[in-house]
Amino acid sequence: MKQTALYNLLQGQPGTANALASAEYCGALTAANFGGVDEEFHALQRACGVYDLGFRARISLAGNDRVRWLNGMVSNKIKDLPVGQGIYAFVLNPQGHILGDLYAYNRGESLVVDTDRSQLDKILGLFKRYIIMDKVEVKDLNEELTAIGVSGPESRKVLRAAGVQAPEMLPLQVVTPRCDCACECLECTVVRGDSPGESYEIWISPSAVKKVWDALVAAGATPVGSEALEKNRIVCGIPLYGVDIRERELPQETDQLRALNFQKGCYIGQEIVERIRSRGSVHRKFAGFVSPADARIVPGDKIFFAEKEVGEITSVTTIREAGREQTVALGYIRREIGAAGREVAIGTHAAVVAELPLTADVRSNVRTTEHAAAHR
Repeated sequence: MKQTALYNLLQGQPGTANALASAEYCGALTAANFGGVDEEFHALQRACGVYDLGFRARISLAGNDRVRWLNGMVSNKIKDLPVGQGIYAFVLNPQGHILGDLYAYNRGESLVVDTDRSQLDKILGLFKRYIIMDKVEVKDLNEELTAIGVSGPESRKVLRAAGVQAPEMLPLQVVTPRCDCACECLECTVVRGDSPGESYEIWISPSAVKKVWDALVAAGATPVGSEALEKNRIVCGIPLYGVDIRERELPQETDQLRALNFQKGCYIGQEIVERIRSRGSVHRKFAGFVSPADARIVPGDKIFFAEKEVGEITSVTTIREAGREQTVALGYIRREIGAAGREVAIGTHAAVVAELPLTADVRSNVRTTEHAAAHR
């Protein structure tokens, strides 16, 4: 498995060669942590964390038919997408099941598709399969483009301190900012994230990524590895394709309505999506769960209510803060059971259904009983 450009450079940095552990994340090898997973997670939640986004992959779509063609491939509306703006979307099969997820950005002369490296080959294969007589040119950008992320309430402060003068931005807006960076890069692209809280991506050439990283760390950002990123993802309630979203899921089951546009024209899988919308609902919903810290919950565990199986867990982590530990999880539950505050059992452990995102305020208001038998 290929290392990210940044991780490869960090491994060669004095004092880190033997200490910096690697981990596979979303299809690439990157830094697992920088010595303190809980501190890194808290930086993302309360200050500013900087992290490697080399596990993301970017594809350029050029050619006269690119907008019409991609609009017919994905579940969200590409047509009329303003220059400098992006959307989140699913790629579906004709039966409406999810083959992948991605972001698409209008860059003027091209569209840029952004997805996990673990999905890259599949997405490229689907694109090439459906380009027949269309004037669409597909290019893998990963040899010339990588990315760094910053997230947390102090993100803009850190960007300014590093010399990145990005304006106020809408979610998924793309800008080329005026920069006076210590990294002395010639050009970078800044993207505002759409996850809960404040986050930004900096798209940059692999040759400049280490200088950008060093400038952001010097400006006050805490280095964050994939283990803390995964904690933050779960707390934010963001489903990960291949883990929380699989081919058996239907779009409305994921509760990611931001990926759907019900006014656009025909696309692959639209008939099923529209049929579900017209009928009003699906049987399952994506939800969050909070349980005591000592609950040994793992992905795949079943959820029970009144002695009946009503769902399953897909992601789980433990959060430690303010002298308290909690187990938080993501998964699917029967829609009629999935109201926030409902007490359920995950295996033999007590749990409570919680609203997403699983913020500190949400978690502090959840009280789990010590006895799950009544719901098992």
